[in-house]
Amino acid sequence: MRLALLLMSISLFGQTPLAERPGVRRALELLEQRHEAHIAKQIEIAQIPSPGWEEKERAEFMRGEFRKLNLKRVEIDGIGNVLGWRPGKSPRTIVISAHLDTVFPRTTDVKVKKQGNRLLGPGLVDDSRGLLALLALAEALDAGKIETNHTLLFVGDVGEEGLGNLRGSRYLVSEGPHQQLFDAFISIDGAEPERIVNAELGSRRFRVTVKGPGGHSYNAFGTGNPAHALGRIMAKISDLVVPEKPRTTFSIGKIGGGTAINAIPEEAWFEIDMRSSEESELERMEASLMATVKQCVEEENKLHVRRGAPLTAEPKRLALRQAFPRSANEPMLAAARAAAQALGMKPIVLEAASTDSNAAMAAGLPAMTIGGGGKAGGIHSMAEWFEPEGAYRGLQQALLLILGYDEKPHAK
Repeated sequence: MRLALLLMSISLFGQTPLAERPGVRRALELLEQRHEAHIAKQIEIAQIPSPGWEEKERAEFMRGEFRKLNLKRVEIDGIGNVLGWRPGKSPRTIVISAHLDTVFPRTTDVKVKKQGNRLLGPGLVDDSRGLLALLALAEALDAGKIETNHTLLFVGDVGEEGLGNLRGSRYLVSEGPHQQLFDAFISIDGAEPERIVNAELGSRRFRVTVKGPGGHSYNAFGTGNPAHALGRIMAKISDLVVPEKPRTTFSIGKIGGGTAINAIPEEAWFEIDMRSSEESELERMEASLMATVKQCVEEENKLHVRRGAPLTAEPKRLALRQAFPRSANEPMLAAARAAAQALGMKPIVLEAASTDSNAAMAAGLPAMTIGGGGKAGGIHSMAEWFEPEGAYRGLQQALLLILGYDEKPHAK
């Protein structure tokens, strides 16, 4: 009823014909009516552990759900992505994706808990909400008996987080057997529907390892200590100055090495993540990192190594994502704005982030990442939370975005 009244009132001010069509209205109404069931399904997905490189259990669950929804040619592809097709008038395809993996190890307690109007659970939003959106959208399209111009490919992809480095989406759009069919790529990741990722951050990730002979902490004192050199490197890196515009960041996220408190380690290492919306800043940061490593190891050798072989350093690049300041997706943006306006939602806010759309942009596809609805916070932490009130509106917006883009004259 609320949707009907909303559409009726908006129509007085020039509501787009798309949302007034009977089939589309049935689909929009179903997304509102099925809100509670969709939240329950989101919780069910979140409670299936799915750490990076171990997504099989969740992939199997999604394959079963795709089959229940009568998607066609449902399969798990060569890298572990789950694919389900909804044929359109043309074989030309719009990919709608969400990632299967989380940042949490398998031992994490993923039980979802309720706290007031919030739900709490690691991975409940990122990207369980996106995976739920795939199921809800496929269900709504069928409920409205909506025929699209494009074929729609629903994908639960692996390896979006961490050192997965978008391996699922990269394979899908650049190596997999269906890549030549794709016209556009829409990723659903996170919650807030007004937040649209239209620019992709670049990132460079390195492991810096310092090595030495090792030895007893007392008897071999004066032997080069990789941990000491590593500390020198990290301290100097922390003093690096990066611009606010373009926003450029760095973070040392993991540190390791050594075998015992009373042993000089043979090696010590850290992993660093560097991000920027401009490739030139990433190049500058990488050059600064390499210079800092070289300088600090030389300083440590000169000041403190009195016996044995000198320390050496091995910076190794672990992953690289190119920065894309803007996607070639103006028709998609126009469809997103029209969808938000049709539903009386907040104006679209364009942001830069690091998502599966990066792989699509690198492959030359128009791409964007959208939220699946609701409010959220604490992402990538044990305190991740989700407020489900009105979350169906994000799904409605996604539906209108997909259908609006599908109707644009750019379709091949």
